[in-house]
Amino acid sequence: MTASARTAPATPFRSATARSRESRGADTRALTQVLFQKLSALTPGTAEHARVRAALIEANLPLVRYAAARFRSRNEPMEDVVQVGTIGLINAIDRFDPDRGVQFPTFAMPTVVGEIKRYFRDNVRTVHVPRRLHELWVQVNGATEDLTVLHGRSPTTAEIAERLRIPEEDVLACIEAGRSYHATSLEAAQEGDGLPGLVDRLGYEDPALAGVEHRDLVRHLLVQLPEREQRILMLRYYNNLTQSQISAELGVSQMHVSRLLSRSFARLRSANRIEA
Repeated sequence: MTASARTAPATPFRSATARSRESRGADTRALTQVLFQKLSALTPGTAEHARVRAALIEANLPLVRYAAARFRSRNEPMEDVVQVGTIGLINAIDRFDPDRGVQFPTFAMPTVVGEIKRYFRDNVRTVHVPRRLHELWVQVNGATEDLTVLHGRSPTTAEIAERLRIPEEDVLACIEAGRSYHATSLEAAQEGDGLPGLVDRLGYEDPALAGVEHRDLVRHLLVQLPEREQRILMLRYYNNLTQSQISAELGVSQMHVSRLLSRSFARLRSANRIEA
């Protein structure tokens, strides 16, 4: 077999975008290392120290944007989240010690993310969540990220519960609590996802409910009347008989039926403590 017929070893395909991203990341890490070496040799408070420090902040802003992107679901302006994350970046720069042998992104990321989470906890949340649920939500969020990396997909509720050794109901409660940052107005005409507003999805008030209350009240008042007056009212308003038909049914005059009805109404009104 000739050399031209041999099959070349297979190499994994990598896009130009991925190679460019890795190249920029390597350049940023190299630049960050050089800038920290310069910064350690300068006196704090001097103009040169401030210039190098500002260059470090500028070079590592992509790290802040990457961390801020994890909080897009919070519906907060991304500019505000990046600004808060930048504060965490500055704190990490001021505390970083290059002699410890730790890469700066590894050291800075927890500080940046922690600053953003603190911002959401202290300034954004308008819905009070019990402290136990909030602390457990942090664990659920961390377990979700670990399991996503491990399995290459979003984990199920059961997998998160097994990882943390807690009931699935607690996981669901934590997820719901983690989303509860703002109280949504019932008057909102339309939600962002195109669904009807909350006020349009609430149950309507059944007009027959008032009738239930009135019937219960009338039943309570009727039992206080004499038996004959109860029968007259039933014949008049339940069987829909006229006064003439009632007088024939009971063997009394129509005038007497009219007087009994008037007396019954007067008793019912006096016994009814609810104003019409």
